[in-house]
Amino acid sequence: MAVPWSRCWRSGAGAAVLLDWCCGFSRRAFTHAASAGRRTDSSANATQVLFRQGPVYNFNRPTTITRRRNRCVYTTPPVCCSICSDAKLKDPFSLAQKDLQNLYEEIKKQLLVSKAELKVLCDYYFDGKGKAFRPMIVILMARACNVHSNKEGVLLPAQRSIAMISEMIHTASLVHDDVIDDSDTRRGKNTINKVWGERKAILAGDFILSAASMALARIGNNTVVSVLSQVIEDLVRGEFMQLGSKENENERFKHYLEKTFKKTASLIANSCKAVSILVNSDPEVHEIAYQYGRNVGIAFQLVDDILDFTSCANLLGKPSAADLKLGLATGPVLFACQQFPELHAMIMRRFSSDGDVDRAWQYVLKSDGVEQTNYLAQHYCQEAIRQISRLRPSTERDALIQLTELVLRRDK
Repeated sequence: MAVPWSRCWRSGAGAAVLLDWCCGFSRRAFTHAASAGRRTDSSANATQVLFRQGPVYNFNRPTTITRRRNRCVYTTPPVCCSICSDAKLKDPFSLAQKDLQNLYEEIKKQLLVSKAELKVLCDYYFDGKGKAFRPMIVILMARACNVHSNKEGVLLPAQRSIAMISEMIHTASLVHDDVIDDSDTRRGKNTINKVWGERKAILAGDFILSAASMALARIGNNTVVSVLSQVIEDLVRGEFMQLGSKENENERFKHYLEKTFKKTASLIANSCKAVSILVNSDPEVHEIAYQYGRNVGIAFQLVDDILDFTSCANLLGKPSAADLKLGLATGPVLFACQQFPELHAMIMRRFSSDGDVDRAWQYVLKSDGVEQTNYLAQHYCQEAIRQISRLRPSTERDALIQLTELVLRRDK
């Protein structure tokens, strides 16, 4: 069952902005798989809707256009999410497990330091209890690109280093985020800033980041260094964007999605691009890897924003409604604001008045904000599938396709 674009983003409220951000380019058809939620009249008679290219969008009168055929790296069957029929589908995490087996031990080797306390701080989150979601994607993308480039899928040492570096950059950003947000828990245990204080937490995050930079330099590829350096800039810019909001609803959606990309998806996108650069000189392959990481990364964060309203603290490892308490208006809130304009004032004052958090929570639950955010996440996953399907079929490519479903179905 599919839901038309106009069902997901009604007139106003960032429709044109979302179209631009969700597409990578215009002139494309979009449908959205309906979630397991309630059935609506509009979803019952869903159709595929095309929107005209240009700065002005009329969402009440969609215009049928001719879709240009893009040159694909690999010609895929009509259904872009088709899976290789000659191989048994493997779980993405299991498939990458061998390559990730000693990941945290190797990270700890990068963090060798004579000062015992700093060593304890830096090793604190590298206890093997994390999901290793980012390095897993990087490993699978590397092998998929290697197969595509006739390298028999053999993982290069530099590609494995990028997987390790991605986890180090991610963890350093978590340490800093916890200081900024004054968080008490992370991954089901006390945060570094809670145990050792803010100053030492900041220094620990800085040290992890510096160790990641040193490991990156040792790869010896200037293009890869440039690509992954962009991640650091995006993380900082994204954090600054999170400190602000926009008065205009269209700008607010764009601001939210751009912030989501910079804080979450940039690391995945650029890490995927980096491993493709090491094995293939074709810019189109680099773009496929980048776009897959970008779309999966944004979908992952959208689901994370949904879980803040639908999952309990025990599953998340952090308190629920945490975003509202931090003054953040995520996807479910922004969509709910279309149905409950009272949320606008709360968003602008960052839910700082007494009772704002509880009222906003109730408005979101009464609205279809969670459902709409889920539709949006599904779209990003569909685009990720479309991109990765342009690579030559392989077990790793199919695992990356399957991963999009796991992103949408995760509960923590």
